[in-house]
Amino acid sequence: MNNILKIAERYRQELEVSVVPFWESHCLDSENGGYFTCLDQDGVVFDSEKFMWMQWRIVYMFSALYDRLDANPDWLKFAQDGFDFLTKYGKSGDGSYYFALNRYGEPSIAPYNIFSDCFAAMGTAALYKITGEENYRIEAESAMNSYIERMDNPKGDWEKKLSGTPSRRNLGHYMILANLGQVMHDCLDTDRYNKDTANAIDIVINQFCNREYKVVFENINLDGSIDLDSGEGRHVIPGHGLESMWFIMQYAERIGDSELMDKAAEATLWLLEFGWDKQYGGIYYFMDVLNKPHFELQADMKLWWVHNEALIATLYAYKATGRQEFWDWFIKLDEWTWSRYPDREHGEWFGYLNRQGEIANMLKGGKWKTFFHLPRCLLLCFQMLEGMGNALDV
Repeated sequence: MNNILKIAERYRQELEVSVVPFWESHCLDSENGGYFTCLDQDGVVFDSEKFMWMQWRIVYMFSALYDRLDANPDWLKFAQDGFDFLTKYGKSGDGSYYFALNRYGEPSIAPYNIFSDCFAAMGTAALYKITGEENYRIEAESAMNSYIERMDNPKGDWEKKLSGTPSRRNLGHYMILANLGQVMHDCLDTDRYNKDTANAIDIVINQFCNREYKVVFENINLDGSIDLDSGEGRHVIPGHGLESMWFIMQYAERIGDSELMDKAAEATLWLLEFGWDKQYGGIYYFMDVLNKPHFELQADMKLWWVHNEALIATLYAYKATGRQEFWDWFIKLDEWTWSRYPDREHGEWFGYLNRQGEIANMLKGGKWKTFFHLPRCLLLCFQMLEGMGNALDV
């Protein structure tokens, strides 16, 4: 077995032996429905709030694993049970999804965030792909349409900013649409959202990506310009940028656009070089493009999902370009990440490290961490590595 296949096997084993069993054993609320996502190091529930992003991401991930790894009937049931609970209790009067429910399904946080709709669309589309059941397709399109319609005013009645706040575009809304449109295309076998997807990708690659500063900004003015006189305008999240770039590389591969692929690969290098902590290693969570003080006190932390997305992005870029520097970055990230995040005692990975790379929080799941970034990374990476390794053995 060549070295690439050995690495691929490590990723597969981590997914199948460590990560999936942890969530299978601990996340299902068999009494009330839905999932527990606030899990301590050993999987014990420390809070029963059911955050909608995290819930729908679990539906999506078990569906994706059923589709791409193993048609395990238990995984299908996990996803379907989640769908039943979330569609029964999760919708507000206008059809959008709440941000959170309590354990029993009662609304606890208003639908102020459009990403609840986004991940509902993603999860239900994946369920439709593996079952062909029409109710899943209908719900996927409903949630997708709600997401698109709300992009210009995402918080709606729950917006706390007033007229003195500058109007800006946020990278998250467009990068998610770039990915979500491809999920809809793949899972629903539809071209309905192709224009929305292409437009989102165009805005990310040609407006948020900034060649002068060699970063992907998190916020830009409505005319595409940047504001270096505010913290919000200087704000960079390297992990978001890297995640955006592999979404774009995936799209470029699908439509055969080599120029777009090269642009996304180049921006991937910018972000790796800009975001890497040259003293302690790892990629910063938040950064200021001019290195001015950051409002967020957790800015210099090292988060699991940032490194998951960086691993995917470097492999996509290497697979597409064959450039050694991307493979070198993958190995560098792989070594740093795998020596710090995995928990060999209880399974799964820790999520939050301090700047020095030491564990800062023992949780395995919470308000923002669930069964999504890590299993998606392990799945995509092992499949790409396996493909490249098998090609070398031909």
